[in-house]
Amino acid sequence: MIKERFISYVEDSIRKNWEIEALSNYREKGFTYREIAEIMVKQHIAFKEYGIREGDKIALLGRNSANWCAIYLAVVTYGAVVVPILADFKPDDLHNILTHSDSTILFADDKLWESLDPEKLKDIQCVKSLDTFEMLMSRSEKITDIYKSLDEKFSQAYPAFSPDDIKFSGIDNEEMAVLSYTSGTTGFSKGVMIPHRSLAANIRYAQANMPLDPGDRVVSFLPLAHTYGCAFEFLFPFTYGCHITILTRIPSPHILIQAFKEIRPRLILSVPLVIEKIYKYQLLPVISKPVMKVLLKIPGIKNILFKKVREKLETSFGGNFKELVIGGAAFNADAEKFFRKIRMRYAVGYGMTECGPLISYDGWRTARLGSCGKSVDTLEIKIDSPDPANVVGEIMLRGANVMLGYYKNEKATKEVIEEDGWMHTGDLGVIDKDGYLFIRGRSKDMLLGPSGKNIYPEEIESVINNYKYVAESVVISEDDKLVGLIYPDHETLRKEGIGEDGLAALLDTIRKDVNNRLPDYMAVTKFRVHPEEFVKTPKKSIKRYLYMKD
Repeated sequence: MIKERFISYVEDSIRKNWEIEALSNYREKGFTYREIAEIMVKQHIAFKEYGIREGDKIALLGRNSANWCAIYLAVVTYGAVVVPILADFKPDDLHNILTHSDSTILFADDKLWESLDPEKLKDIQCVKSLDTFEMLMSRSEKITDIYKSLDEKFSQAYPAFSPDDIKFSGIDNEEMAVLSYTSGTTGFSKGVMIPHRSLAANIRYAQANMPLDPGDRVVSFLPLAHTYGCAFEFLFPFTYGCHITILTRIPSPHILIQAFKEIRPRLILSVPLVIEKIYKYQLLPVISKPVMKVLLKIPGIKNILFKKVREKLETSFGGNFKELVIGGAAFNADAEKFFRKIRMRYAVGYGMTECGPLISYDGWRTARLGSCGKSVDTLEIKIDSPDPANVVGEIMLRGANVMLGYYKNEKATKEVIEEDGWMHTGDLGVIDKDGYLFIRGRSKDMLLGPSGKNIYPEEIESVINNYKYVAESVVISEDDKLVGLIYPDHETLRKEGIGEDGLAALLDTIRKDVNNRLPDYMAVTKFRVHPEEFVKTPKKSIKRYLYMKD
């Protein structure tokens, strides 16, 4: 296991970058590293006086914000366990998670707190506002008094607050730092117990391998309550002395591009859905025009056109980034091939909450098409297969990144982590002779074709989703035949005056065209219109299990 400590990374960064701007909400005045440290230390004083011990749970429920980040750091550096909860969970789910986690303090956005019932949260002793840090609910006068006098207590304890005062918990690396509840794509939420060593392993690898320098600017727009956005849009840049600008609400494409233009970030993280929409709606219509198809076959002109497309795309991302990192779900194969052709600086990573999250990655210069890189230096990867380079098998992991298990669920933990430490990911893939990992799908999603061949529905969906009349799709098996559930692009259909009658014929034409591009054993028998968008996880992966037939 590793010697580095996450808390030490935070301490070092605060000391080195004392007066540098650390965190700011978009178009608002930011907080310096010193100001963030002051918020953290004040909370430490309150936790100590209230009687919070290392290992106690403190929940964090709110939209992305600088205050959210400050409280996250305050909890973890105290040695308590932070329970970051996604803001888009329904009230019943929030009540269940807060109860199951054994949280005693809750920091919440005012509006989200209004949706909850205090009578269902008997273990929560106080609720603090993430908007203002004011007390929203307290079950004792002692707690109320502690928080009322915090400023005074801080001034007494630190009359001349300085970098020398930054010394936090020395908690062991094996102890839990984060209890992460994620809906996932395979069923009900589980509390993933992420240890301090996992956070440290992710930070260490990112600092050594991801193209970011101290002082660089970063835009944070992925959900911070999810490990992907939290690790690489917040924790890694913070420990590196970067300035993080937080988009406090889920941004529209227009707001996102506007923010990129203003801030000009040096590293951009995204989920595939965002990139695939740019490819499908902005690039594909242009390169599919007959005249463009002809021009793209002429070597000299092709290179000029590709360069222009790349430059336009880079400008939309602020024009200053060193790399675009794509992760959180499978990347559309056609979109990736085009990005490779135009020499876009992109990299594909692979991770999961249970690893806090990083498993594999490779920089854009050496990345291989279709691969999600090589395993990080703190993990071993193996394929449960007689021939890992050619025969698909389950991806298994062991090392510092791996979780402690699922909270209060020993049965689920034992099903996933073997006695010798190897963890089952549920994902399928192969590894080539150079160590590059290629994911083929999830073991629970894999379908068995009539001829006995394994079928990975994501591969078929990546072809279907590129058609302009298709918004998204899910391929399932019914009576041993493949059926495509299609959520149409209603806006495009409306613009082109295509009604329900025309849609059926159009989808059948698309289906035949898809089948011409796929092996016979992957042929889709029929398309069926799905009436609404498919339900997704925070990573924008479709909750496939909801649409599978028993």
